[in-house]
Amino acid sequence: MSLVEVADLTVDFGGPRAVDGLSFRLERGAALALVGESGSGKSTVASALLGLHRGTGARVGGTIEVAGVDVGRASEDALRRLRGGTAAMVFQDPLSSLDPYYAVGDQIAEVYRVHTRASRRAARARAVEVLDRVGIPDAVRRSRSRPHEFSGGMRQRALIAMALACEPELLIADEPTTALDVTVQAQILDLLHTLREETGMGLLLVTHDVGVAAESVDEVLVMRHGRAVEHGSVTEVLGTPREPYTRELLGAVPRVDAPRAGDGRAESAAGHQGPGEPVLEAVGLQRVFGRGKKAFTAVDGVSLTVRRGETLGVVGESGSGKTTLGRMLVGLSQPTAGEVRHYGHARVGVDPAVQMVFQDPVSSLNPRRSVGESIADPLRARGERDEARIRARVRELLERVGLEGAHHDRYPHEFSGGQRQRVGIARALAADPRVIVCDEPVSALDVTTQAQVVALLAELRRELGLALVFIAHDLAVVRQVSDRVAVMRRGRIVEQGPADEVYDHPRDPYTRQLLAAVPALDPAVAARRRSERRELARRELATI
Repeated sequence: MSLVEVADLTVDFGGPRAVDGLSFRLERGAALALVGESGSGKSTVASALLGLHRGTGARVGGTIEVAGVDVGRASEDALRRLRGGTAAMVFQDPLSSLDPYYAVGDQIAEVYRVHTRASRRAARARAVEVLDRVGIPDAVRRSRSRPHEFSGGMRQRALIAMALACEPELLIADEPTTALDVTVQAQILDLLHTLREETGMGLLLVTHDVGVAAESVDEVLVMRHGRAVEHGSVTEVLGTPREPYTRELLGAVPRVDAPRAGDGRAESAAGHQGPGEPVLEAVGLQRVFGRGKKAFTAVDGVSLTVRRGETLGVVGESGSGKTTLGRMLVGLSQPTAGEVRHYGHARVGVDPAVQMVFQDPVSSLNPRRSVGESIADPLRARGERDEARIRARVRELLERVGLEGAHHDRYPHEFSGGQRQRVGIARALAADPRVIVCDEPVSALDVTTQAQVVALLAELRRELGLALVFIAHDLAVVRQVSDRVAVMRRGRIVEQGPADEVYDHPRDPYTRQLLAAVPALDPAVAARRRSERRELARRELATI
């Protein structure tokens, strides 16, 4: 009997079906990826495997069996035993999945006690054991830490440890590496692969990132509008896709080994080739947080130049100082030392000529105000009072970024993630800027939506003569959009130069390390890289 058997699964929430007639099997010890765009039904399927739609008003049809348990007919007690015991789930956002008030070890111990009735002491020991198993250093001490004291990657490891506490037969991982930088992502994927090899558990991976699937699974099921488009081995589906949609999905994936489209030269609105004069400069920027022994230098002596009509990519891991640098360039954070220059003149504070597009459009847009009102803010800030002119300009901006002028009175929750990011771009354009600093603008978007937003930014740059600073941890996206690239580590720029030169002939070992961690679409290449990372880790361990 298969570990998971799904037959003709349907799920609807009162509207169009979120899942429509889906069938698949997952054998014991095997790994299957559900791949598709946002809204394709992937996460809905993952939740259905644990009966999480029960009591929500969702209508679920078809049959689901997990380790012999009929999920649709199981009693509440049987479902409780299934969840966390037989099958465990790792969610996309570990910060919202962990209780902020309790130590991580206590939360893992509680899960273990619920399913095994173990003593507090035994549960505590088990929590430390699984934290150590997933690579949390000094597990005894860190088990007493609260979630906010962990980095994003460590929080994800803690969630995986919690899932492993009861030795499940099935691990469901729902977008486990979204928004993690490439090196941490590689570590998490390697961890999942190793755990599957050592424990024999099955893995169901939900992801919009085709590269992540290539790194992690045996089979791929491509979903669209709740249906299966294509299903087969990872080599077949990614190497020789049969369906046009699968080919479209693969075609939207940015490649780290592909040179930037075109000749890489910027073109201004006036049609002049090549970047123009410097419009934004950082000179010896430093930003220190805290004082005395608790002082932390987030940015340390960074100098760079952004010229009219070009895109400068800034890459690095989480904590490298990228976002702090971006906020100083815009004027939202003041440097401890050094200065920011606009057109050669030192500037302090916010300048309308330099605008920012933030990573999370949900938190950067006021949920109680219509998107039209948010876009109008920069217009009012510079003195515009004619409401008819304001509304006309907002309508023009909405249409300029690919939305409808009639969307003026809608609220942020009525838009998809990609549409909200377009709203953020429209708001930035309202100030008629010369430079837009984009802070991880596509990190949480699926590949096709990501490609659309990237294409929009490139179009705006060409037509308006804008300069862009594109901050991201996704090296493939940065190569696709950038004329020049600066690589940051621990607050410093370790390498910068023309994009193709940095990517094809990296000089700094850290740059080479980042490039080696980028997911490969070829499963054979992915396996080789995983083996190389394991060998490197063994060597490093041997030197300790």
